[in-house]
Amino acid sequence: MAFGAGLSRASTDELKALFAALHHGRLAFPLERTTILLLGLNGLADHADVLVGLDERGVRAVLVAVLAERRALETGARRG
Repeated sequence: MAFGAGLSRASTDELKALFAALHHGRLAFPLERTTILLLGLNGLADHADVLVGLDERGVRAVLVAVLAERRALETGARRG
């Protein structure tokens, strides 16, 4: 794990998969690293310190923000 890197090293696909699991009610809260591992999102679990311990609203807020930022960067890169 890279301290201070947050979710910047987590793959977008794994973040989307975690968001889908959240949306479908497959997560328990507060979120634990073992839950992420049980979903098969091992790469994300390595970088999930910012998510561990959060309640549902917190996890949702972080994922929405990170995914929106990545989408904006991708859209901007395509325009530029």
